[in-house]
Amino acid sequence: MSTTLLLARHGQTVWHAENRYAGVSDVALTDTGRTQAEALGRWVAAHPVDAIWTSPVSRAVITAAPACHALGLTAHHEPDLRECDFGVVEGRTLAEFAAEDPKAAEAFRADPVAHPFPGAEDPRAAAERGAAALHRITAAHDGQRVLVVAHNTLLRLVLCELLSIPLSEYRRVLPRLQNAAVTELRMEARSVGLISLNVPVASS
Repeated sequence: MSTTLLLARHGQTVWHAENRYAGVSDVALTDTGRTQAEALGRWVAAHPVDAIWTSPVSRAVITAAPACHALGLTAHHEPDLRECDFGVVEGRTLAEFAAEDPKAAEAFRADPVAHPFPGAEDPRAAAERGAAALHRITAAHDGQRVLVVAHNTLLRLVLCELLSIPLSEYRRVLPRLQNAAVTELRMEARSVGLISLNVPVASS
């Protein structure tokens, strides 16, 4: 049997407007982010799931809360769904980093996996831990539908890992996952299929 994973990025945060990197930082949702979480909850009420899993980071937990309330479910928290640690650019923009170290910024733009930010988590390790987490969730919910709320960079790396897309291409192939939009995967024992990508819930 196949398991359906519905992947969603958390709602907008206070760093979103300035495109600041929020990896291990605990950044609050904006009013818009909370509205997006409510919309995700309404979508899940209309498209029920059997279980909800989230990153342990508060912005993901809070985003999943309306969906949990709608279905009377308690979210499971998976540490390996946390966002990547962005090292020296935590709380900063890529432009700010480029002004300080243009060569390192250019190397990152050319290949963000071979040249991650100084002090950052290895993107390959992040992809592996995130993919392993999704496989564990799949095994725990064989044949069911599961909502997974996590983070922009981690989910893009994991999608590339699962779909055999070179990790170095994650920023080009998947420029951004929209806040609270849903990406649907069909997970089977030896294969992963992409059913839909980045679908806004407000119009669903």
